[in-house]
Amino acid sequence: MAKSLMVLGTMSSAGKSFITAGLCRIFRQDGWKTVPFKSQNMALNSYITQDGKEMGRAQVMQAEAAGVQPDARMNPILLKPTSDSGSQVIVNGEIYGTMRAQEYYTKKQELVPHILRAYRSLAEENDIIVLEGAGSPAEINLKSVDIVNLGMAEFSDSPAILVGDIDRGGVFAALYGTIMLLDEAERRRIRGVVINKFRGDVEILKPGLKMLEDLTGIPVLGVVPYLPLELDDEDSLSERLMQKKADESALLDVAVIRLPRISNFTDFEALEQVDGVSVRYVPKRSELGMPDVILLPGTKSTMADLRWLRQSGLEAAILKCHEKGIFLMGICGGFQMLGQTLSDPEHAEDGGTLRGMGLLETETVFRSQKQRSQTAGVISGVSGMLESLSGCPVTGYEIHMGETVCTGNGVPFVHLQDGRADGCVSADGTVCGTYLHGIFDAPEFSAKLVQLLLEKKGISGTAVPQLDFAARKEQEYDKLADLLRKNLDMEQIYAILEQWGKPE
Repeated sequence: MAKSLMVLGTMSSAGKSFITAGLCRIFRQDGWKTVPFKSQNMALNSYITQDGKEMGRAQVMQAEAAGVQPDARMNPILLKPTSDSGSQVIVNGEIYGTMRAQEYYTKKQELVPHILRAYRSLAEENDIIVLEGAGSPAEINLKSVDIVNLGMAEFSDSPAILVGDIDRGGVFAALYGTIMLLDEAERRRIRGVVINKFRGDVEILKPGLKMLEDLTGIPVLGVVPYLPLELDDEDSLSERLMQKKADESALLDVAVIRLPRISNFTDFEALEQVDGVSVRYVPKRSELGMPDVILLPGTKSTMADLRWLRQSGLEAAILKCHEKGIFLMGICGGFQMLGQTLSDPEHAEDGGTLRGMGLLETETVFRSQKQRSQTAGVISGVSGMLESLSGCPVTGYEIHMGETVCTGNGVPFVHLQDGRADGCVSADGTVCGTYLHGIFDAPEFSAKLVQLLLEKKGISGTAVPQLDFAARKEQEYDKLADLLRKNLDMEQIYAILEQWGKPE
């Protein structure tokens, strides 16, 4: 059976996901067969595995760091918020149901067998499992039904390290307070503390580290400097979503509409790394301006977010940009919004029928059955501005509950390998949509699209290289591992793995 280590945090976005990924990378580099595990994740950034199962993007990122294929067992429960108080519940990659928060909390214990089966099967196949917690382990009102923090550590009999974010301030209070709110058995599992996102002179910090160790009796395993990395982020707390202004030196200003229930904004990470491209996220009409490109992202609630787009005035602003010839592209829910009508006869979302933005000749009908698949295809038959993209291969994954068909003179954007058509393009090529998440990860597609958009803007003679996004991520994982090796006591971390469960 695998040895295990849990990474907890004092709060959301303390850096648990990156610390987990970095440890997965280190263990892999050291020759151990390693996998990540998070029993319950709440996120709108999800992914479809090779066998058509749905899981959180953070565990996909960690699996990549570990050098293994993403597997839905690594994230047996995924909660995808559909409203402020309800979520779609995904269990072992399949839809389990949609529940309000209170209903879910009454049924959490019923899901424990699913979690344990997933964990134990991974433990039988691997040497080390690095578990990630969620939020804080000191949510004292939820501890009795905890299945993701120290509750999961108990299920798996794992030691834990606790990560605190010093960049937000108050890290000593957060670490000490978290530890003191735990009971004696829970505190015994905390075998080390990590201070994350540090900027400054660590010598000034050292007296505080000694006092923290004296107060808690738990060693500080290291202080990790702040290092921006181009890796998948969690949802609403992602720093990239705070980018609201274009880089003044950029050749291309790309505005992504920040919908209230935006999902899979990881779709645009590859585009962010293309030289000369500035990607910003726009939550207000006043911040849109006149970009070169507008991208409508995916959303967990297409109809509700389309109403928000309308009420906020952003729809009108986008239509004005369209009149001026600005290129528009929608992915998944954003693609659905660009069409003529959206209908929901099975109440997969809000029910009823809603007028779309009217920029593509498509009609969407929502179904309760979710389309989930990895896929590939070729752009063909497009005209106008996008004509030069014909013949370009694309890859991605589908994850949607709507069926969209081209009507009238609508032309599909991609012809898929399985014979289906995907997406739609306007006759002049200034508007297009697709269901393919991750389409910008395809190097040839991204390079060609940026090239033609630059030419449309009147910028010629600028060669756009094809970016190997997968290779770039591998470099980032190695950079993360190097950072942790230099700043964490890895000898002590290995000792925690080896000694846990032995008589003290």
